[in-house]
Amino acid sequence: MTEEDFEYVLAKISKKICKQDTYMRKAVTARERLIITLRFLATGESFQSLQFLFRVSSSTIRKIIPEVCNVLIEELADYVK
Repeated sequence: MTEEDFEYVLAKISKKICKQDTYMRKAVTARERLIITLRFLATGESFQSLQFLFRVSSSTIRKIIPEVCNVLIEELADYVK
């Protein structure tokens, strides 16, 4: 995936996958959420492996991937059949 393609996809879905920071912790950014999902889809790595790579808990990754995939399907329906 080229950088331009990545930025296009990110711009298309960032509003729907963005989360707010809390007093307890900073939210995983939309960019990180998309990168984690694309890495998982491209490599099939385990959540535990992704946890160490991105420094995000595996339980959070377990929530991020289906959420981002659903938004990708919804927003890119014209491109992906």
